[in-house]
Amino acid sequence: MVELAGGSFRMGSERFYPEERPVRLAEVGRFWIDRHPVTVGQFARFVESTAYVTFAERAPAAEHYPDADPDLLVPGSLVFNKTAGPVGLADVRAWWSYVPGARWDRPEGPDSSTDERADHPVVHVAYEDAQAYAGWAGKALPTEAEWEFAARGGLDGATFTWGEELMPGGRPAGNWWQGEFPWQNLMLDGWERTSPVGTFSANGFGLHDMCGNVWEWTASAWSAEQAGKDRSPCCAGGPDRPAHRQRRVVKGGSHLCAPNYCLRFRPAARQGEEIDTSTSHIGFRCVVREDA
Repeated sequence: MVELAGGSFRMGSERFYPEERPVRLAEVGRFWIDRHPVTVGQFARFVESTAYVTFAERAPAAEHYPDADPDLLVPGSLVFNKTAGPVGLADVRAWWSYVPGARWDRPEGPDSSTDERADHPVVHVAYEDAQAYAGWAGKALPTEAEWEFAARGGLDGATFTWGEELMPGGRPAGNWWQGEFPWQNLMLDGWERTSPVGTFSANGFGLHDMCGNVWEWTASAWSAEQAGKDRSPCCAGGPDRPAHRQRRVVKGGSHLCAPNYCLRFRPAARQGEEIDTSTSHIGFRCVVREDA
């Protein structure tokens, strides 16, 4: 973990999406934060130690999804797949599908594995899974303010964790989508899906993957008022996602964020994700607070 002294900073942005506004002064106390997202290998040790069963390994309750296809009310999770060509960007179902058997150690479905991805961020973790791991580790999930303070790395007000340029030196400084989402991935960063933690340079606080690679759960609630500002969501819900379910803020963007669709691999960017949802591009990291 990395120790951060805390302090005040300008949180949010006026230049991009409505849900990031207004810019306001925020303050956080001293805390420690994981240097990188929790990896598959770390999560595997948690599961081995506790016999924990993740949300994606349990069948969705029919009463929670009254309009869902009964064939989809089986254990599984949401998996991204590129489209064959350009499509409209209004309906996320063109590239997200609920895959029975997809879970943290089988990220693309039953025939996939994480045998060679122990150092990649764990995905297909719902909010309660992230909380369970954090509790086992003697840690907690960060608040949105803590997460954003850490992501900025001392560059108060900067667009990206690395500064203002989208591609400093002509190269991606993180794992985000280069090309036309959701069909053309030029892979200028070298990765089609997740990348090993620490592949890209750390920010000013020595933290890796604070923007791009995977979205990260925070402990902060997403309000109904905020949801009304959320005009171009990057994430997806469960089978026939029900409306008005409890959400938490996720931060940091992912390998699926593309400037033509979702320019959210930035410290100020934020989304509200339903707590009973797991996907192939959401993970988490943990914190320990001085007064814990």
